[in-house]
Amino acid sequence: MIAQSSFWFAFAVLAYVYFGYPVLLMCAGSLMRRRVQKQHYTPKVSVIIAAYNEEAIIAARIENLLACRYPRELVEIIVASDGSTDATVPIASKYSSQAVRVLALPRRDKLHALDEAVRCATGDVLVFSDANTMFDADTLENLTRNFADPQVGGVAGSKVYSVEASAESTGRGEALYWNYDTALKHLESQTGSVVSADGAVYAIARGCYEAVVGGGADDSFISTGVVAQGRRLVFEAEARAYEATISTAREEFGRKVRIMVQSFRVLRARRELLNPLRHGFYAIALFSRKLLRRLVPWVLIVLFASAVVAARNSVFFLFVAAGQALFYAAALAGFVLRQHTSSPVLYVPLYFCMANLAALVACIRFLRGHASDSWEPQRHAATIAGVQPRAAEADAGRSVG
Repeated sequence: MIAQSSFWFAFAVLAYVYFGYPVLLMCAGSLMRRRVQKQHYTPKVSVIIAAYNEEAIIAARIENLLACRYPRELVEIIVASDGSTDATVPIASKYSSQAVRVLALPRRDKLHALDEAVRCATGDVLVFSDANTMFDADTLENLTRNFADPQVGGVAGSKVYSVEASAESTGRGEALYWNYDTALKHLESQTGSVVSADGAVYAIARGCYEAVVGGGADDSFISTGVVAQGRRLVFEAEARAYEATISTAREEFGRKVRIMVQSFRVLRARRELLNPLRHGFYAIALFSRKLLRRLVPWVLIVLFASAVVAARNSVFFLFVAAGQALFYAAALAGFVLRQHTSSPVLYVPLYFCMANLAALVACIRFLRGHASDSWEPQRHAATIAGVQPRAAEADAGRSVG
């Protein structure tokens, strides 16, 4: 009886995380209807890119930003090099006559590079992005039009993944998951604010910037600071940034572990945002998306173990346990064949299990006080090649996405 009760409790939690929460968002959004009063608005913007050994892609990134349809005199680009040992600084410095400022900083970490860049920035709106992403030509315009609404203090853009032919099948799982994540951001924004922004593309009002503390993820900490200051963090689907998925499962797993450890640190630093009496529905969204989802691997363990125990006296639970075992077997097969198959029957279970295993490892590392890893962006030669065509299409006036 205890095993069956444990199973149904775990099942309810899992169902809420992946299905109940989106339904709750739809219901809350239809009642709250928090729209953004968008207008044509062109404040001065500072585009900030923290870089470490990005010589292969930094020129293409700067060229992409210079091609954006935004008044040139109202855009400055700041490349903050965190102790790069390659040609990142000399390459970026070639654009100094085009409002590109390069900060050749000593090697410390990304957070220090961002702080220095913000200190030097002159824009009213700070746009944060990565060196390996590419913007649509109208991304800056689509970001800034939201700031015409005085309640808006931050805007999360839309990251679009491209999957290279040479990438392992986990890349397809990442792209599929990101479509689900984007749909959630749409719904969250209608309730008032999205939970947080992704580092590929987001913007905040200059006065909302807070230096990151506690070793957390910079994009999560900085963007949630907007909500902590009583302003809205909204989603702009038309502000697109393109990025190639990481090519191997091993690299993707390591990246997820690092990000999730940092996410736990952000939650610890921003724990006051979990109080619904002060932050309303946002607290529920933050709990559901950033905490409860990170605890799903523990729920999965309970779900499988309780089903196995209950199967001793129940044919129903025997089939349930067998079904779970089959799902994990498909994930294992997907891992073995990840370089040779693009079947969703294999890569969906593989990605789901990989993401939750990463969450489990991250949770354990966080609880053990694991030290922060040094910041070394993972790039591969095809990264820019994989995203340039879409940016070029946007510049030609075609719809992409």
